[in-house]
Amino acid sequence: MRVLLLLLALMGQASAVTVQDQHGTFTLNQTPQRIVVLELSFADALAAVNISPVGIADDNDPQRLLPEVREHLQPWQSVGLRGQPSLEAISSLHPDLIIADSSRHTTIYGALQRIAPVLLLQSRNETYAENLQSAAIIGEVVGKKAEMEKRLALHRQRIAEAAKLLPQGARVLFGTSRENQFTLHSRDSYTGGVLAALGLTVPDPINGAAMTPMGLENLLAQNPDWLLVAHYRQESIVKRWEADPLWGMLSAAQQHHVRAVDSNSWARMRGLFAAEKISRDAVTLFAP
Repeated sequence: MRVLLLLLALMGQASAVTVQDQHGTFTLNQTPQRIVVLELSFADALAAVNISPVGIADDNDPQRLLPEVREHLQPWQSVGLRGQPSLEAISSLHPDLIIADSSRHTTIYGALQRIAPVLLLQSRNETYAENLQSAAIIGEVVGKKAEMEKRLALHRQRIAEAAKLLPQGARVLFGTSRENQFTLHSRDSYTGGVLAALGLTVPDPINGAAMTPMGLENLLAQNPDWLLVAHYRQESIVKRWEADPLWGMLSAAQQHHVRAVDSNSWARMRGLFAAEKISRDAVTLFAP
């Protein structure tokens, strides 16, 4: 019996892992079997190593996850909105790991810890490089370090291959458009970082901000060769701008280089599958 207990203890130690997350040092003593994720990018990372979470904060809409991500997942239970997940729904799933966003979920961190160990990572305001780092951390914590390293290598290869098909150095501006606001995503934003990794020239942050609301005059000052817009709403301010005389002064408008892109995959999702979807879309969008 003593030998058996020693073997079990050693097995537990062998599966223990320690990483650095946004809260500090995080240690998990065993490989998690029931994982709840509170951001779409964390589901993307798990899908990359073929692990299915039991719960996802999917905004009560499974279609929020890209088809490429859903293909790698088993059915899950929604735990509500990313910005306000249901603690009751999370607890009912009896998770042994919760992966939370340091931007959205810091205020409920203590409550989440009372349910299960919490891995706190960046998602909402992360850069592309930070997203890749978060994926690596997740792979290590769930016992798939080697598999994730292999998947990350494949990801970088796919991005490099897509870059060969794009006009290197082209000045590209990506932004999101709502009813009364257009927001520029600089190279320090997630999507801007993906576009920069594809060899495109993306605006620098304005006053240190990764994303900046701007008017048509400010957009004209940027004057990109290509303008890519994710319309969050049917009633979009950019659609109104198209009737403004200033619109015709934009290089992108003059060259017919204004393109609408999918708001879910380009602005809401983040992750390996999301970046690869952006790269494929870009190749199509920039095709002669």
